[in-house]
Amino acid sequence: MWTWFYRLASPPYVYRVAAAFAPWLLGIAGALIAYGLVDGLAFAPRDYQQGDAFRIIYVHVPASSLSVMAYTLMAVAAAIGLIWRIKVAYAVAAAVAPIGASFTLLTLVTGSLWGKPMWGTYWAWDPRLTSELILLFLYFGVMSLRAAFEDPNRGDRAAALLAIVGVVNVPIIHFSVVWWNSLHQGATILKLGKPQIDATMALPLYAMLLGFLLFFGGVLCLRLRGEVLNRERQASWVREAVKS
Repeated sequence: MWTWFYRLASPPYVYRVAAAFAPWLLGIAGALIAYGLVDGLAFAPRDYQQGDAFRIIYVHVPASSLSVMAYTLMAVAAAIGLIWRIKVAYAVAAAVAPIGASFTLLTLVTGSLWGKPMWGTYWAWDPRLTSELILLFLYFGVMSLRAAFEDPNRGDRAAALLAIVGVVNVPIIHFSVVWWNSLHQGATILKLGKPQIDATMALPLYAMLLGFLLFFGGVLCLRLRGEVLNRERQASWVREAVKS
C-alpha cells in the first residue's frame, strides 16, 4: 500500500515523472488560459455594478487561490520532510516557494488595481489584504531562511519549521471576510452551494482557475527537476541523466 509513497521518495523517479508531466500540464494550461482570457475579457457581459472593471477577476481570483494552495502544499511537503526525513519533500517545498510568492505578488497587484475603482484607493489595511501581504512575507522568509545556512540540511529544516508555523495564516486569509468587517467581498464563486455569478461569466473563470492550477503544476515540475538535480548532483544517476 505504501509502495507509491516510497517511490515518490526516490529522486530519480520524481525527476522522470516531473519531466514527463511538465509539457502536458503546461500545454493544457496554455489552452485553458487562452480560452479564459479571450472569453472573459472579450465576450463575458459587463457587471451591472462594476462594469468592465470586474474583468480583472479572471486573473485575480485564480492567482489568490493558487497563492494559498501553494503555501499549503509547501507546508505539507515541509512537514513530510521533517517527520520522515525525505529529501524529495524538501525539494518540493523549495520549488514551490518562489512560485507561490509570484502568485501572491500577482494577487496583491491585481487586487490593488481592482480596489482603486471599487474602493477609491489602491491599498487599505483590510483583513484580507493584510493577511495576503503577510503570506508574501512568509514566502520571502522561507526562501531567505533556507538560503541563510551554509549547510543545506539545516536550511531545509529551519525553512520547514517557518513554513509549518506560518500555515496558521491560511485559514485567516480564507475566513477574514467572515470574521471581520472587511471591505473585501465575501465568497461568491469558490463556496458551497450555487455560485452567485452568471454562467457566462463563470465558465471562463473556471477555465482560468483550472488553467492556473495546471500551470502551477507544470512550473512546479520544471523547478522540481532543477532542485533534484542540484541536490543530487554528486549521484551517479544525475551524470547519466545529463549525458542522455
